[in-house]
Amino acid sequence: MRTKLRAMKIAGPLIKGRFIERPNRFITIVEVDGQIVRSHLPDPGRLKELLIPGAELLLRSAPKESDRKTKYSTVMVKQKGQLISLVSTLPNRFVLESLQGGSLPMFKDFQLIRPEIIQGNHRFDFLLNDSNDNQFFLEVKSVTYVENGCAKFPDAVTDRGTRHAKALTELVKKGKGAGILFVCQRSDANRFEPMWERDPSFAHALLNAKGNGVNVWCIATDVSETDMTYKTEIRVNLAPPNEQ
Repeated sequence: MRTKLRAMKIAGPLIKGRFIERPNRFITIVEVDGQIVRSHLPDPGRLKELLIPGAELLLRSAPKESDRKTKYSTVMVKQKGQLISLVSTLPNRFVLESLQGGSLPMFKDFQLIRPEIIQGNHRFDFLLNDSNDNQFFLEVKSVTYVENGCAKFPDAVTDRGTRHAKALTELVKKGKGAGILFVCQRSDANRFEPMWERDPSFAHALLNAKGNGVNVWCIATDVSETDMTYKTEIRVNLAPPNEQ
């Protein structure tokens, strides 16, 4: 019997800072203890709704032996009293540990075969076997944008995401199983929609994928300074705005 995984640990310690500006996609300028520092940003997304001047950030110091140009990484932002992870790769590690521990309800009948599987010209995050021992390809997407309780993806155009949705659709047409799991790195989402106005190509590709049998899920998580925990699965609505 698999043991339920209660929480995924987040490496620390984390230190507080105040956001000043973002000169490019991968750098944040942050005030830490009265000093101005450059900090690596692990999420290259738009994030304009989160990275507001004066916003409280949590940073992690780079290892002392590291030869990085930046001495810190910006890993979380606090908004309206809650912490939001800004590490776009964290959901993959979270899903890996959750699959190993059996803590995601929608995958209770699946077996993890391996992470990072190449199929044709595409690399997917996980290969699973379903309850009938059939191959199932799973792609994981990080979500940080929430508006009035609605989680939305993407917050910037994602050609890669569109290609993945189309490739998973083709796999299903060939008899394989496939799914996309959106992991909301915050706790305040109660439903999910694609961000039609920002990337209609991805939204159409996702809607078409779902219509052809690709599973689409979204989960909300509880994030603290020390761990990330599964909170709940939330409702997914892929309908275009004019059909809602």
